[in-house]
Amino acid sequence: MGLISPRLPDLDYEEWQAKPLMQRIKPMAQDWAEGGFGTPDAVLVLYVVKIGLYAFGAAAITALTPGIGSLGDIGEWWTEPIFFQKVVIFTLLFEVLGLGCGFGPLTLRFLPPVGAPLHWLRPGTIRLPPWPSRVPLTAGTTRSMTDVALYVAVLAAALWLLLSPGQGGSAEAGSVGTIDPWRFLPLFAALGLIGLRDKTIFLAARTEVYGTLALMFLFSGPDLIVGVKLLVVLIWWGAAFSKLNQHFPHVVAVMMSNSPILRVKALKRRFHRDFPDDLRPGRLSEHLAHGGTVIEFGVPLVLLLSNGGWPTHVAAVVMICFHLQILTSLPMGVPLEWNVFMIFAIGFLFIDKADVSVGEMSHPVPVFAIVLAAAAVVVTGNFFPRQFSFLPSMRYYAGNWATSLWCLTPEAVAKLDGSVNKVARLPSAQLETLYDAEMATLLSHKVYAFRSMHTHGRALFGLIPRACGEDRDVVTSRYAIHDGEFVAGIALGWNFGEGHLHHEQLLQALQERCGFEPGEVRVVMLESQRFLEPRQEYRIVDGATGEIERGIVKVADMLERQPWDGEIPTYDVVVGAAPHPT
Repeated sequence: MGLISPRLPDLDYEEWQAKPLMQRIKPMAQDWAEGGFGTPDAVLVLYVVKIGLYAFGAAAITALTPGIGSLGDIGEWWTEPIFFQKVVIFTLLFEVLGLGCGFGPLTLRFLPPVGAPLHWLRPGTIRLPPWPSRVPLTAGTTRSMTDVALYVAVLAAALWLLLSPGQGGSAEAGSVGTIDPWRFLPLFAALGLIGLRDKTIFLAARTEVYGTLALMFLFSGPDLIVGVKLLVVLIWWGAAFSKLNQHFPHVVAVMMSNSPILRVKALKRRFHRDFPDDLRPGRLSEHLAHGGTVIEFGVPLVLLLSNGGWPTHVAAVVMICFHLQILTSLPMGVPLEWNVFMIFAIGFLFIDKADVSVGEMSHPVPVFAIVLAAAAVVVTGNFFPRQFSFLPSMRYYAGNWATSLWCLTPEAVAKLDGSVNKVARLPSAQLETLYDAEMATLLSHKVYAFRSMHTHGRALFGLIPRACGEDRDVVTSRYAIHDGEFVAGIALGWNFGEGHLHHEQLLQALQERCGFEPGEVRVVMLESQRFLEPRQEYRIVDGATGEIERGIVKVADMLERQPWDGEIPTYDVVVGAAPHPT
């Protein structure tokens, strides 16, 4: 791994390029298993610097609060509730500016490394309303000046909160109080209105975490502290609940193989069953996955119920290590600031405020109502995943996400570049600008390997022959494969694992602009697994003619396959009228 050059497997490029798609993926998956994405060291430094700037920015802007003290005195005021409030709002602002999840090279966003504000401040770009036929004044997919104004309102409301003074403090007690609850209403209104016009921005703000936490800032005293504690525990439990599946060990194997901290190849190989021929998760990955789930269920309960002392401190150390392990692995999509925030929340809520308990609350009913509503979304989202984003369902890192692969002809790519108002080209084109065509092709296949090493990747690549023709080599000659997440990233300005952003609604919006001919665009869409159901639904859709086929794939079939196996059995298939391309 070089300072600026990615590390890639040593192979004969001409010989490798002549092979069918899945055979080209095989050496890339084997290389990932012992070396990850091969990220250049300079990129790792970039993310470390970004984490430092995030932490410094949150502290620096809080130091502007009248009466709180200088940045150099942070050791005296970091336990002030207003600091926690401003960290929450600062993180929401950081995310909705595209600087958090979905930033930079580890999301294949190179030129530019950030898209969100460049896209959302630009009239004419694509927006996706969640309920265009049900909510008045939200129909259409073109961003207007109204949408730009609403996005600016979100930014302005967040900045206003960050510059707000405290109220209700006591100079004798050395406290500046908390932000006036009424000051949060403009942010809630702006987020709600922009969310009805464009669900992408609502999700990008990570509203399910920071917006819900901000609701608790309408309270004060013990009500605020206990309410936030309950929501943080719900985040852990929601994530743990979603990991009660057979997909999660694959996530652990892929994430640990990509860790820049673990550089001993012999250790990384142990995350897989029998490297290099069997890349299903090994026992080490399974133990880490199941052990992590147990920790995420049990240790937060100790934090919640203990009132300080050694049980609280031991539990806090365990959860800090839990988040540090994720943070230092630099997972693709890089949800780094979220883990930094959770570490800070552990110190503030469960160590410094360990003695603040439910019994001290003045208004428990509305506080518990907010927590129960958030919990209801988590549970319902796991049982009805097609109707809910994986973010409010809190299915973080679970490996059970809606996904898609887009098969595009050169004609389709040309239309996408020429007819869609956007700020970036597809990642493959960005790579060709940075490197030569050979390096760009190899890196694109490294991304295929990442997807194929997850269970859903086995299904997506296994369904490509059904989407593009029975001869899988047609992909080499006619179609190029693009991960749906990166199509959404350039078309919508942001994506962070939310597969519903690159399903039929986006395809229809692109079709309106590009006028794809039949066969130019074929998309394989895979829905999340419903809780306790051993199958997942899929759809194959043509950009011009609509749905070609739908059916189900079984999780058991995904689990027994290698990343390069290709075709997968399908069941309950319903075939549409659109013909396969010739």
